[in-house]
Amino acid sequence: MNQLKNDTFLKALMRQPTDYTPVWMMRQAGRYLPEYRESRKTAGSFLQLCKNAQFATDVTLQPLDRYPLLDAAILFSDILTVPDAMGLGLYFEEGEGPKFERTLQQEADIQKLVVPDMAKLQYVFDAVRSIRKALDGRVPLIGFSGSPWTLATYMVEGKGGTDFLNTKKMAYARPELLHHILETTAQTVIQYLNAQIMAGAQAVMIFDSWGGALAHNAYKEFSLNYMQKIVNGLIKTNDGRTVPSIVFTKGGGLWLEAQAEIGSDALGLDWTVDIGSARQRVGDKVALQGNLDPAILLSTPEAIEREVAAVLASYGNGHGHVFNLGHGITQWTPPENAAAMLSAIRAHSLQYHV
Repeated sequence: MNQLKNDTFLKALMRQPTDYTPVWMMRQAGRYLPEYRESRKTAGSFLQLCKNAQFATDVTLQPLDRYPLLDAAILFSDILTVPDAMGLGLYFEEGEGPKFERTLQQEADIQKLVVPDMAKLQYVFDAVRSIRKALDGRVPLIGFSGSPWTLATYMVEGKGGTDFLNTKKMAYARPELLHHILETTAQTVIQYLNAQIMAGAQAVMIFDSWGGALAHNAYKEFSLNYMQKIVNGLIKTNDGRTVPSIVFTKGGGLWLEAQAEIGSDALGLDWTVDIGSARQRVGDKVALQGNLDPAILLSTPEAIEREVAAVLASYGNGHGHVFNLGHGITQWTPPENAAAMLSAIRAHSLQYHV
């Protein structure tokens, strides 16, 4: 593979010295970019964008071409490729988000769930190879997956963003059934992320989008334990380099100390946590990624600069900070406001890396 020209992001994840605070944005290739909307129109649908290596490559590179201050690319894909490969029948309804044709609510269906053949996800690994080649060493490529708990909520409920009552009912009434779903999904994710790494992903991230919906003890039992299994099962080096891992639970600020113990290299933070206090709580165990509220990007360049400066000042001097949003960039973000954020990060972060 080509020599990496900018490894600032990987160094920050490993808490090594950097000249500035690196940055990438969750959902950085997405609907806020006119060039992305054009590609999606050409592809015909979101799933066709994901399943065609050339389209996936093109849209992964679009934000990097527009914003030279980005320090990482993230594979263009979706967390729901995994349940789709497990036979649940993913489809998208216009304006309503992802849904599944089949759900896991009956015991017989749950018992049939097995780790799928990774050949069903070959299109993802093909996209990783294609993106790495197209990047030509510009910046590192991040691979990713959903967490078992988050994937399980979609598999049980049939869609996202619900109150998760069916999944929680199973957790309390028939925990052994939910654990079967979670264990099977965790083993799938281990194979899936390792195949991404072997195809060329240089860091991997586990998105626990719905972990924050769980009760205190339930979070550790049904979410964190399975993320720990995945981190333990990951390939740690490839191509002569460490492959760092990031774990991100949206709404997970209550459990940072426990998250820092599972062996990942970095924790993602949403915007409800003060990054300075998070740093005090986890010490030097992990790097931190985050955590600007994406809604700030709907405001003005002046407000954006002020909030960026506040996040950087809160983290303070030293290394181990990857700047990011506290969740995905919204589709209504003016592209020039994302540029204002990136410029502010570079300008204000230099003083903390002297």
